[in-house]
Amino acid sequence: MGSAKEDCLGYAARDPSGFLSPYKFSRRTLGNDDVSISITHCGVCYAEVLLTRNKFGDAKYPLVPGHEFVGVVKEVGSDVKGVKVGDRVGVGTYVNSCRDCEYCGDGVEVSCSKGVVFTYNHVDYDGTITKGGFSTYVVVHERYCYKIPEGYPSALAAPLLCAGITVYSPMIRHKMNQPGKSLGVIGLGGLGHLAVKFGKAFGLNVTVFSTSISKKGEALNLLGADKFVISTDPQEMMEVSKSLDFILDTASGTHPFDPYMSLLKTGGVLVLVGAPGEVKLSPVSLIHGMKSISGSAAGGTKDTREMLEFCAANKIYPEIEIIPIQYVNEAIERLIKSDVKYRYDREEGNTVFDADSSSFFLGDDASFQKKEAELAKRLFLELGFGWVS
Repeated sequence: MGSAKEDCLGYAARDPSGFLSPYKFSRRTLGNDDVSISITHCGVCYAEVLLTRNKFGDAKYPLVPGHEFVGVVKEVGSDVKGVKVGDRVGVGTYVNSCRDCEYCGDGVEVSCSKGVVFTYNHVDYDGTITKGGFSTYVVVHERYCYKIPEGYPSALAAPLLCAGITVYSPMIRHKMNQPGKSLGVIGLGGLGHLAVKFGKAFGLNVTVFSTSISKKGEALNLLGADKFVISTDPQEMMEVSKSLDFILDTASGTHPFDPYMSLLKTGGVLVLVGAPGEVKLSPVSLIHGMKSISGSAAGGTKDTREMLEFCAANKIYPEIEIIPIQYVNEAIERLIKSDVKYRYDREEGNTVFDADSSSFFLGDDASFQKKEAELAKRLFLELGFGWVS
């Protein structure tokens, strides 16, 4: 498929500094099965830190991040059946797959045998480089966009498409939606706080583990967890020994695993959804008690659609913070310092971004480089978008 004129405005990183600045580019021409979406809200995940700064060594600059976003359908291809112009839809961490292998056939496209195509910084099947939701619009195959349930706020839906499905999918896969079971959640950030909310909605007994006592009030009072344990306190850890059916580990920092394995019941499972530097544990931690450790990344289209409906039906809403787009670089620095509860969110028109817990509105920012701010204003006005002074 060909490319159209450069009518899409995004925020892109040009080098490993990761600094984001305005960038004009073209999206592909609408195909028969494609949907063109005017983006209104986009979440900021920690992936935005790692990929823009080339931490994996594969950054394809200019790099436009953002892989959990919501918008309004503005155009559909001739063969599109599932959505129509004016519908609110969301896009998650991937935008293509082979659609032919057994995993795609089962609605688990994230595990596509031929390789899933990620929403940004990835080579698509047509050879183009994908660019994410820190932009005004996107063109995507209808299979990979999800209708947002009526009445569910767009700003709150965006974080569900990465953080939400990342914790929901392994819980469903391991049958942790059965009331009365016990769930442990390691870490209380963008992923962790949603794991607690899903756990309580499933009727589970939820224990939160953190190294910070400052999180206790939030865990118990705001999120409704049943217990809070300081993971560095041996006595507190001992008191919950062999009490958990399942542990979701959302922490990305280096941490020990043997102490957590000792908290599982016989046959218990610990699932990694964070990305610690390494995983080290004694084989005895697995052998005694028939325990296991696994991993999980996002989820398929089937689980994602079910999750969105579940959240709407049970009034499960992420905790987000809304900030102006001009503060996107400051927002990412705050994300690095864990100074956000619990996700940033970006909204379009006044344009907002949605981060591992927050949103970005267009507005003035004295600390933003004057040249870049003026360029952003000119480009947004040129493309017909508002500018809030």
